[in-house]
Amino acid sequence: MLAVFGTRPEAIKMAPVVLSAGRYDVACQVAVTAQHRELLDKVLRDFRITADYDLNIMQESQSLTSIATGVLRGMDEVLREAEPELVLVHGDTSTTLYAALAAYYRQIPVGHVEAGLRSGDKYSPWPEEMNRQLADRLSDLLFAPTEVSRAALMREACPGTVFVTGNTVIDAVRIMTGGERPWSRPELGALAAAPFLVVVEAHRRENIGARHRAIFRAIRRLADLREVQVAFSVHPNPAVQEPVREILAGHPRIHLLQPLDYPEFMQLVAKSRLVLTDSGGLQEECPALGVPLLLLRDTSERPEAIAAGVVRMVGYDEDAVLAAALELYDDREAWAAMAQARNPFGDGQASDRIWQAALHWFGDRSEPPAPFQ
Repeated sequence: MLAVFGTRPEAIKMAPVVLSAGRYDVACQVAVTAQHRELLDKVLRDFRITADYDLNIMQESQSLTSIATGVLRGMDEVLREAEPELVLVHGDTSTTLYAALAAYYRQIPVGHVEAGLRSGDKYSPWPEEMNRQLADRLSDLLFAPTEVSRAALMREACPGTVFVTGNTVIDAVRIMTGGERPWSRPELGALAAAPFLVVVEAHRRENIGARHRAIFRAIRRLADLREVQVAFSVHPNPAVQEPVREILAGHPRIHLLQPLDYPEFMQLVAKSRLVLTDSGGLQEECPALGVPLLLLRDTSERPEAIAAGVVRMVGYDEDAVLAAALELYDDREAWAAMAQARNPFGDGQASDRIWQAALHWFGDRSEPPAPFQ
C-alpha cells in the first residue's frame, strides 16, 4: 500500500492511518509531494513518520498548474518503482486529485479517505471542491466520514465501494491531546490561561483580499471592545501575511503567531473559548474538543457540524463576524449551547475501519467493518 499526501492538513489526517497499518500486518509506504514543504515536515516530525518517497515539488509563488504537473510526473515515477496494490489519498488538495489520476493511469486501485464532502459550489472552496469530486470519480474505495458524505456519493452514483468510517482527524486529535504537554514558549502558556482566548486561523484562497481584510477588521474591533486575547496562527502565504500585519499588528491583545506544531496548536485550541476560521479541518477538530467555531465562509462541505450546533457559518462581512463573536462573549448560554453540542465526526476508530474495509475489499477479511454512526 502507498499513502500519498502533500500538505499539513492531509498529513494530520493520514498519519493515524499510516500508524495503524501495522496492527493489520499491512506494509504501508509513504510518498509526500511536499506541496507545502515546511508545514508538512512539522507534521511528519510530530507523528514520527518518515517518507519513503519525497517529490519536493514546492516552488516559490507556485501555481495550481505547476503543482498539477509536478505531482503527475513525480507520482508516475514513484508508482512505477513502488508498484503498490492500493494508493491512498486524502481529502481535496491538488496532491489528492493528481496522485489519484496518476494511479488511475497505471490502473492501480485508489482509496479516497474523507470522500463525499460537498459544498455544492465548484468555486467555493476553490479549487478543493472540484479536486474532491474528481478524486471520488477516480477512486475504487470511498471512505466516507459520515452518513451525509455517503449519501452524497450515492446521489452522484460514484463507481467505488463506499464505507462509512468516521473522520481520521478525530483519531489524530486523540493522539495529540492525550495529557498535558509543556509549552514551547512561556507566552503560549499565558495565552492558554486567558479567561477568554480566541484562536484565529484564516488562509482560504477564495477569501484572500477584500474578504480577509473585512474579517481582520472585525477581529481588531472585537479586541478593542472586549477583554479577549486573540491568538492568530498566521499562514506563511505572503498574500495572507500582508493584511494580517497591516490591520492587526501592534494591538496589545492580538498575538500573531507563526504556525505552531500540530500538538501545540491543538492544545491551544482546546484551551480556547472560541475559534474563528475559514479552515476545513478545524470544523471537525473543534467539535471533538468542545470549542465553538465561527466559520468565515458562505459555504461548508461539513453540514454535520452546523446541524449539530457546534459550528456557526457567519461569512466574511465585518459587522456579521463581529456581532457573532460578541454574542458568544456576552451570552454564556449561547456559548454553552455550542460548546456542549454532539461531535458528529468520529469516535477515534476511523483508521481501523479504513484498514478493515480495505482488507475486506481485497478479500482478506470476511466481514466489512461496522459503519460509524
